[in-house]
Amino acid sequence: MSTQTPASVDAARTSEDRSARIAVTVFPVLILAAAAFGFFVPSVGQSLAQFTSVYLGIIMFAMGLTLTIPDFALVARRPLPILIGVVAQYVIMPLVGLGVAILLQLPAELAVGVILVGSAPGGTSSNVISYLAKADTALSVAMTSISTLLAPLLTPLLTLWLAGSYLPVDAGSMAMSIVQMVLIPVVGGLVVRLIAGKLVARILPALPWVSVAGISLVVIAVVSGSTEAIVTAGALVLLAVVLHNGIGYLLGYWAARLLRQGERAARTTSIEVGMQNSGLAATLAASAFSPAAALPAAIFSIWHNLSGAVLAMYYRRSADKHQADRS
Repeated sequence: MSTQTPASVDAARTSEDRSARIAVTVFPVLILAAAAFGFFVPSVGQSLAQFTSVYLGIIMFAMGLTLTIPDFALVARRPLPILIGVVAQYVIMPLVGLGVAILLQLPAELAVGVILVGSAPGGTSSNVISYLAKADTALSVAMTSISTLLAPLLTPLLTLWLAGSYLPVDAGSMAMSIVQMVLIPVVGGLVVRLIAGKLVARILPALPWVSVAGISLVVIAVVSGSTEAIVTAGALVLLAVVLHNGIGYLLGYWAARLLRQGERAARTTSIEVGMQNSGLAATLAASAFSPAAALPAAIFSIWHNLSGAVLAMYYRRSADKHQADRS
């Protein structure tokens, strides 16, 4: 088993953070380009659609490579804020998704898609946004990791409970898909990191781009299969996504504050709750339901990175102002 010095770990982290900051800035542009490509060249997108589970597996393996044992040790040291974040993730977003679907009277496929996005675990881009927002990045990584590990159980159950009245939901098949596409790759990446830490440290800066490429391919595949739905209901889905995401940020923040968490933990919870693993939601929706059901997740992929970047800027400025007022 390889060992790493603190200096080498810090250097790798710095390079990874720099790459991640660039990736999260360029990410929305690339996702928009992928969506446009899928819409205007649907034949190519459809040829990619059969491999969406593979793309997601690669994304989750890359996530596993970024994890370390100290990320999980934080759970033992700070269980309360992590518990609050994970519970908020799996309570607020699924229920808000259902509420938005009812409020906007979404058609069944789109309603299921919105609820499935809400029932997904936190997205890996939330970690980068937390870093940019001067929130608690280590806490964000721990929340994302725990919510991801719980996804095979909670995502199918919540989808069955909240979306079962719209369309039939095979929760068992969905759970098995999440194990195959999420749990196994994440654990595999973590094991590789433990065994070959020095080698993985060299490629850490490239990992954010692996996620960007993987989600771009998922978006191309999803959009290419739902061009008609985009034409007829694209504006409605965008409204649903904006409401879902924004309410998630707001309620996530106040859930933490009301439970007496500090400002940094509240900002972290806000970001973690509002930003979803939309790549997982899109892949599950396309395989378990239809391409149209995957449309909310595809649009969420674009929107939550744009809104997350704006929120990070706001939180960062408020943190700087607070620090200046104290000094």
